[in-house]
Amino acid sequence: MMKFGRRRVLAAGAVLAVSTSAGAQAQAGYPDHAIRFVGGFPPGGPADLSGRMLAQGLSEILGQQVVVENKSGAAGNIASQLVAEAKPDGYTLLIGTSIMSIVPSIYDKLPYDPLNSFIAVAHFTTVPMIIVAPENGAKSIEELVALLRKEPGKHSYGSPGNGSLIHMGSLLLAQRAGGEALHVPYRGSAPAMQDTLAGRHAFQIDTLGSSKGFIDGGRLRILAVCTNERMAALPDVPTVKEKTGFPLEVVTWYLIFAPAGTPPPIVDRLSVSINQAIKAPAIVEKARRSAWRWCNRRRRRRRNSMKGRWPCGRRS
Repeated sequence: MMKFGRRRVLAAGAVLAVSTSAGAQAQAGYPDHAIRFVGGFPPGGPADLSGRMLAQGLSEILGQQVVVENKSGAAGNIASQLVAEAKPDGYTLLIGTSIMSIVPSIYDKLPYDPLNSFIAVAHFTTVPMIIVAPENGAKSIEELVALLRKEPGKHSYGSPGNGSLIHMGSLLLAQRAGGEALHVPYRGSAPAMQDTLAGRHAFQIDTLGSSKGFIDGGRLRILAVCTNERMAALPDVPTVKEKTGFPLEVVTWYLIFAPAGTPPPIVDRLSVSINQAIKAPAIVEKARRSAWRWCNRRRRRRRNSMKGRWPCGRRS
């Protein structure tokens, strides 16, 4: 048996005390340099834009820069693995989306543990989805449902890949409609949308933020919203259930995750600060202006069309 003398025990205790004190001081001084938000999506998408808005507000609250780093690919698994393997010190965080609840069911083996690799820090937004069709496609959700029933498997839709929220939501739409639609997976939602715009697909489920530019330009038509109640930003657009009789709720959530093992005081500091940031008047107003700006453009287009004008103001 190994014996420890009194001096060795005291020395070990002193080292432990210094280490514990240093760890406590590091947590008390958090953050003392920039924080990374890592997202598994390309720049410019709804998750990226929401993450950047949050990063800006959080930077002001914490007094340190919060930067967004895009690591897209593999259904978000590249970003998830990076954060799962990062040092649990609160400086590398994951912008998690609803795809995280799906990937364990579609991948036999993941390079991280979906349940035990992360600590949920804060939920910062939920984004409802909409159903859009190309300008030469279905004029209403009822017409789209009728097509899926009448010609099962003939009409297609695009998605960012197998198992994505858009894939699952579109599949559910076709099933509840009593029809069938052909799934065409892509490497991202942008190339899928390009083929939808070209009329190669009958519909696509997407977010308003990603689609509104094409809707403003008259290249896409909103058929319905995938929520239980109408969206405040789209008061004139019906829900799927209103027009078809069957419910369809497809929403994506965004959460901030930290690597497992991150000290509770740091997690608590981040959680409180994030919740403070999303309630800040500047961020709330910015989000409200974005929604109302799009809604007002839509109303102006309707008025102009009734007056015999083009949406951009040119006379017909």
